[in-house]
Amino acid sequence: MIYLDYTATTPLNPEVTKTYTKLLNELFANPDSIHKLGLETESLMNKSRQLIADMLHVKYDEVLFTSGASEANNMAIKGVAFQYANRGKHIITSTCEHSSVYETCHQLEKVFGYEITYINVDRYGKLDLDQLNQAIRKDTILVSIMHINNEVGFINPVDQIVKIVREKNPLTKIHIDMVQSLGKVPIDLSQIDLASFSAHKIYGLKGSGILMKKNNCQIVPLVSGGQQEFNLRAGTSNVLTNIVLAKTMRLALEHLNDKMMKVKQMNHYLRERLTMMEGVVINTPLTNGSPYIINVSFVGYKPEVFVHELEKYEIYVSTRSACSTKSSQMSRTLEMMHVDPAIGSSAIRISLSALTSQQELDTFISAVQETMKNLKKQR
Repeated sequence: MIYLDYTATTPLNPEVTKTYTKLLNELFANPDSIHKLGLETESLMNKSRQLIADMLHVKYDEVLFTSGASEANNMAIKGVAFQYANRGKHIITSTCEHSSVYETCHQLEKVFGYEITYINVDRYGKLDLDQLNQAIRKDTILVSIMHINNEVGFINPVDQIVKIVREKNPLTKIHIDMVQSLGKVPIDLSQIDLASFSAHKIYGLKGSGILMKKNNCQIVPLVSGGQQEFNLRAGTSNVLTNIVLAKTMRLALEHLNDKMMKVKQMNHYLRERLTMMEGVVINTPLTNGSPYIINVSFVGYKPEVFVHELEKYEIYVSTRSACSTKSSQMSRTLEMMHVDPAIGSSAIRISLSALTSQQELDTFISAVQETMKNLKKQR
């Protein structure tokens, strides 16, 4: 099997599996119980939170456990929107956000009467910083922009975004979706207010994530009922996933530069091979793209048919974000990048890992060439 869909999800790190399995029958107590078992469980979860805070270089009470990045994004955006509604109801995001951000903003706009400004990108995914600067107003309470795009892989300049926002309106909160950043590239949370992360993107458990929320930023809880997560997320804690998340992050961050260099080499090699093929267009920008993602169009071929044909070789890629694969329309991100519909409607996402080998890429290229021959009459 050749797996090239790491952006959608990753296999469990064996060490995470081992730890989780070991604790499965041992740590069943409710961490909010005051008896010995409860207190022991709470202590381990608190230790995990502290270790995570240390790795992210934030404070202990700035780490909030969630069920994943989608919840973290909702928690950040809606939480800020409701908390600071007295200051204004204007929010800024981009046209190319993950659906958990884009649809959350859309809901705030349609249901709750907020005004949303969607910042455009160019053909290479570059954010229009002039438009961002002009869009910020006195009543702008939040700017929510992802760091690395999950479909095409272009990287947004967080430092420049922060500088523009802070100079234009220091009261505006900044939220960054860093799901495709953690464990892949260096990150800096020092200048932002909120950030979202997911465990299953870094070889951890599904249903596990984090919202980093600075203490100078207040949010309204979306789930009420208990004192869990500093009174911001009620409900019995998912103890085991919260405990093993610290180990998941530590393993993901180990040898980060070495893993990144290997992936860059694999990316360069794959790009070279793809550009030699007729009818192939690479949509991921070369100079401003994540080495982990290559969005490529096999022009004239239906992407879903192409993906299923590759399955015959036990090769697994995707057509777009896993949260949007059921749609047959052209990717919103590619559309906003003004990609020609003939190209954008044939796009496939290949996502790499430090686990990827050159031999796997050679097999993939051979399978792609065979697939293009086999499907030629279906174009």
